[in-house]
Formats: sequence, C-alpha cells, structure tokens
Amino acid sequence: MKRSVFLYMLIVMLVFADQLSKWWIMEVFYKPRVFEAEGASLPFFDWFTTFGQQQFPPASIEVTSFFNLVMVWNKGVSFGMFASAHEIMPYILSAVAVIMSILLAAWMRKATHLSTLIPLAMIIAGAMGNVWDRLRFGAVADFLDFHYQDMHYPAFNVADCCIVIGVLLLAFDGVILERCRDKKKLPKEIANESPA
Repeated sequence: MKRSVFLYMLIVMLVFADQLSKWWIMEVFYKPRVFEAEGASLPFFDWFTTFGQQQFPPASIEVTSFFNLVMVWNKGVSFGMFASAHEIMPYILSAVAVIMSILLAAWMRKATHLSTLIPLAMIIAGAMGNVWDRLRFGAVADFLDFHYQDMHYPAFNVADCCIVIGVLLLAFDGVILERCRDKKKLPKEIANESPA
C-alpha cells in the first residue's frame, strides 16, 4: 500500500514539475520578454486548467554555445513522429497515450521491484504531461534545445525526459538487473530441489 502511494505521488509530482516548467517558460519567461503580450501572465492554476489556449509563436534565445531556450510545438509524438495538422490528431495521440499509460499502470500493479516500478511511473507521468498539453493547446510545448554547431537534437521538455529516462531504466532493469535476479534465484531453486 505504501509503495503504491509513493508511486502515484511520484507520478503526480513529475506531471506537476513538467507543467510548472512549461508554465514558467511560456507565461513568465517568454510572454513579457519576447511576445510582448498585453496583460499579466496567467497564474499557474488558471493556465493549467484553461482549455483552448493559443500556441505562442516560435522563438529562440541562446543561453550557451550549445543550449537554447526555444518555443516549439510538437504536433506528433517523440521527436515529431506522426505529426499532423489535422484537428483530430491531438485527440488520437492523447487516446493512444492514455491507453498505453493504463497498460503500464497494470504492469505496475504486478511488478515487485522498485527498479521496474519507478521507470514505469516516470513513463506514465511523461505521457500524461504531454497529453495535458495536447488537450489544452492542440500540441506539446517543447523548449529545451541542445545542439552542436548547426546540428540540433530535437527540442524536448521535462515530460520527454521522464519518458526517455524511464524507458532506458526499464531496459536496464529488463536486460541487466533481471538477469542478476535470475542468477540469484537459480541456486535457491537447486537447493530446494536437492534431497534432504
């Protein structure tokens, strides 16, 4: 019970961190500096709960020689795959992400090791953060842009970080840690099978 509460709290905190970072970049950083929008920035709760918001125009501010803060709208999934300008696409992608999250949550209920549970929670949180963007803006807000000279890694956000890190940790758990757990089980099973 305590473990499941921890995992759901982790999901909520990661979604909150993702949404807070997007609110800050749009409403606090870009809106007054770059977009010169009239009126005060929306408070976080109002921004978070308002549907049908307009997408800010593209923008880019150089922070270092290899990192920019940008304003980019991803109408597809990770790295812009399956991008489409069709009005129904955000809802289709959101439905797919919700279904995948439900399947991952079912896996979470059966998993026993934290090395499996935490990555699953991270992936679910990342998916839900981006779903919330699609429902309110019609696209996902990306703002982190790392590059080497003119070669840019696709812009991303905190939710994307959760998904990518979660998938990598899950792969590490499945390929490396699961093998170690199996090796530990084997001597115990042999000992249990051997005659007394």
